[in-house]
Amino acid sequence: MAKPEFSPILWPLGPDRLPKQDPADYTPAQAQAAAALIASPRGEVRGPFVPLMRSPELMDLSQQLGAFLRYRCSVPVRLREWAICIIARLWRQPYEWHAHARLAHEAGVARAALAALRDGERPDMAEDEAVIWDFITQLHHDQFVSDATWARATALLGESGAVELTGLCGYYTLLAMVLNTARTPVPGEAFAFPE
Repeated sequence: MAKPEFSPILWPLGPDRLPKQDPADYTPAQAQAAAALIASPRGEVRGPFVPLMRSPELMDLSQQLGAFLRYRCSVPVRLREWAICIIARLWRQPYEWHAHARLAHEAGVARAALAALRDGERPDMAEDEAVIWDFITQLHHDQFVSDATWARATALLGESGAVELTGLCGYYTLLAMVLNTARTPVPGEAFAFPE
């Protein structure tokens, strides 16, 4: 398996390409997609859904998939948020990192593990977090998961959970690609770990 190589967290390299639109200017399809998003647990159009609003059908379908993966899949919340942080770091995506590092920490991921990940180092992490790390970094860098890694993932999560983890990787990679392409800025101040 290739060793993950990390570049610095990517901060926007220029102005936001696809800033938030005035809802008064939405097309009927955009208004419908926005209403569905607002009715979801997210409650507003923000983050990756701002640029995705330029394609309301893609936004609506992706947010439905995301609602399942983020709120209802069988991967435990701590491991789910850890996975999202790994993906954000692999894609050097600051918005995704900003949104999920706090949630991962609140769910029980150690501050030191998140700080090492942020800094591009292999974290000292819990065994179940190491399974997630190995699965995602192998899938990302080698484009496959070895039998040994698959066995560890299915022992931890079951086959359904391992498939959902794979879906989570794809979904948050999609969002990272959208955010990086749009240069969506991090809102307010960047997340700082509590002392």
